[in-house]
Amino acid sequence: MHFLKVIFVFLEVVVLFNLLIFVHELGHFLAARWRGLKIERFAIWFGKPIWKTKINGVEYALGTIPAGGYVSLPQMAPMEMIEGKADEKTEQLPNISALDKIIVAFAGPLFSFLLAMAFAVVVWQVGRPVTEGETSTTIGLVYKDGPAFKAGLLPGDHIVAVDGKPVSKFGGMGDSVSWRVVRSEGTTIPVTVERGGETKTIEVTPVIEEGKPWQRKGLRQIQIEPAQASIVGEVYKNSPAELAGLKVKDEVIEVDGKKPLHFSDIAVAMENNPGKSVDLVVLRKGEQLKFSITPESSAQHGERGQEAAPGHLVDRRRQDHHQLSGAGGAGGGQLQRHDEHLWRVV
Repeated sequence: MHFLKVIFVFLEVVVLFNLLIFVHELGHFLAARWRGLKIERFAIWFGKPIWKTKINGVEYALGTIPAGGYVSLPQMAPMEMIEGKADEKTEQLPNISALDKIIVAFAGPLFSFLLAMAFAVVVWQVGRPVTEGETSTTIGLVYKDGPAFKAGLLPGDHIVAVDGKPVSKFGGMGDSVSWRVVRSEGTTIPVTVERGGETKTIEVTPVIEEGKPWQRKGLRQIQIEPAQASIVGEVYKNSPAELAGLKVKDEVIEVDGKKPLHFSDIAVAMENNPGKSVDLVVLRKGEQLKFSITPESSAQHGERGQEAAPGHLVDRRRQDHHQLSGAGGAGGGQLQRHDEHLWRVV
């Protein structure tokens, strides 16, 4: 499945790149026709043509290498000169003005810009996929022993302001929690939250993670994550999750009677109940289903070729997905949720 995703992304890049090339060269082509320049060829892709035709003195061609295109304009730059054939006789054409050259040269970048504007208008009108972090400021996870944890912030707190400025989303630039934290300058950052019907301001001392010497300097952070749905991305074969009946795309909406604010809540529930079953309620195609899962032992987890999970949530790594491969002292329910970070339970 990952291989197919890579192929799909590659094809997307090729299509979009060639669309940009086509529109860019179309700008040169139309400007040249408008200004009365001679056009020898309008080609998309390079290499030996797999298709070509001539219409009104202009050769249109499609090459074999999907990596660009060009418009042959002998009055701008004769192809013989470009290809190192300057000694060959060429058709004598009238000179063109500097203004014509400027217009034709500028038309390509102009059309590229207009294409970008067209895409922007489509996104503006139709919208784009958004993450839960862009639509909520509710805390889903507070890193243990991190700045927010020590200051007293709790999962479920609804953040209304950071550093004295209002926030409307968790991530991204502008009026987001992460941006307000990064842009703050004080020794502590006042974080205003709503909790249990009350509004309170908590002073948090941010930290900056140390990176490698060749990496850019770290940014200020208070180590919290937004509340987000716990959606199953993968179920390991012969795991307790598979045997119980969990499936990919199931959304876990209850763990032992409590709504999970973050997918790590599932790991915590299993960690706190070693050797005992954990009751899950999942949403599948609009229907609520109940499951009871008993996490396997670390030894059983290792026997199936997966990394053993002896006990506790230890660490976060920037990756392409969220992973919950084991949970707690008794092993793991093996749920995985694709997203922006990698969570490990070890």
